[in-house]
Amino acid sequence: MTQEERLDYLVKSFVSDSIEYKDIPVPQDANEKRRLLRSLMNIRMPSVLPDEVIRVQDEYLSERIKENGIVRISDIPEVKSGLSIWQGDITRLEVDAIVNAANSQMLGCFVPMHTCIDNCIHTFAGVQLRSECYRKMQELRIKYGAGYEQPTAVPMLTDAYNLPARKVIHIVGPIVNGPLVPELEKALSDCYSNTLDMCYENELRSVAFCCISTGVFCFPNDKAAKIAVSTVMKWLTDHSGKIDRVIFNVFKDEDRRLYESELR
Repeated sequence: MTQEERLDYLVKSFVSDSIEYKDIPVPQDANEKRRLLRSLMNIRMPSVLPDEVIRVQDEYLSERIKENGIVRISDIPEVKSGLSIWQGDITRLEVDAIVNAANSQMLGCFVPMHTCIDNCIHTFAGVQLRSECYRKMQELRIKYGAGYEQPTAVPMLTDAYNLPARKVIHIVGPIVNGPLVPELEKALSDCYSNTLDMCYENELRSVAFCCISTGVFCFPNDKAAKIAVSTVMKWLTDHSGKIDRVIFNVFKDEDRRLYESELR
């Protein structure tokens, strides 16, 4: 099956799977088909898909990721011992774990074609990622009650499925709705240290952090970078030799400049 045939098959399958959009017209343009497929994947609630659909989805996403270009640790220089900055799409990184800035529902972003990291990670991992997150949240709700939401700074580990990374660590960062108080700064620091603890406990030797809590969570970018770098450096000092590489993954030029300044 060619990539074009996989795309046609998947669009047809996901349209048929959707109650609300089962009659949506399928565009002829390949780019528009890709947009439609991603949108349908974004809005789909976790439920079982036929094995054949999953198989074709995995083949399709594997090719898409190869087209985007896989970035290996050896491609990323160290700024300081064990520390790197890399600017780009985190879904391209072949590392032991990438960190997802999740929301408290832990099911990914349901906004079609949204550019947030949560949407990108779930899109290119495949629908299995949302299903695993759902299963884990259901188990936690059995334990803690039906209204359970993932607390700030408590990481959740899942497989990465079609991503080049081995695992995804999902974490809810603090939301800044007013003044930046010490409790929020501590919560952001905990996001980094707790994630590194999880890496150590699960023998994950390399991890790429996104800029947790910046953007829609409104944590000031400069302060977030300072907390991220200082927390990670302290953890690595306290746990010498436990993790080989920590990558600060940035997307914006502003964040790259901030992290470069912190790591001088």
